[in-house]
Amino acid sequence: MLTEEIKRTAALAPAELIEIMAARVRVFVVEQHCPYQEIDAKDGAAQHVILRQGGKLAAYARIVPHDDGVSVSFGRVLVPAEYRGHGYGRQLIQAVLAQLATIAPHQQIKIQAQNYLRAFYAQFGFSPVSAVYLEDGIPHVDMVKTPKR
Repeated sequence: MLTEEIKRTAALAPAELIEIMAARVRVFVVEQHCPYQEIDAKDGAAQHVILRQGGKLAAYARIVPHDDGVSVSFGRVLVPAEYRGHGYGRQLIQAVLAQLATIAPHQQIKIQAQNYLRAFYAQFGFSPVSAVYLEDGIPHVDMVKTPKR
């Protein structure tokens, strides 16, 4: 059974924080062959959205303020290899958007999406607002979702 947790960084137990960071490094640094500073200052103020299957992390994203200081954002979206192909990514984004509707109902949501996921995010109402660019050697595109008023 898939369960959902949303916690601020300070509310995470040390073992949970290590589990999250290990999954992020495994996916974004090791799998994607992308050496970069994976853990950053935004983690301190983040809300962590975690889907668990049998108690194990099956999908993850973090919600953070956007760099523009006005919008909200989410990122570090991942599904570990052993859980891919089950629709957990879709369920994760639904959980993230539900949380954002609660904490920031009138704020625009801005994300930096890996370009190959452009159509995936479009299903949730995101539109591209930039040309494709390289972020740490990986093609990305900026996308925005404007709340309904």
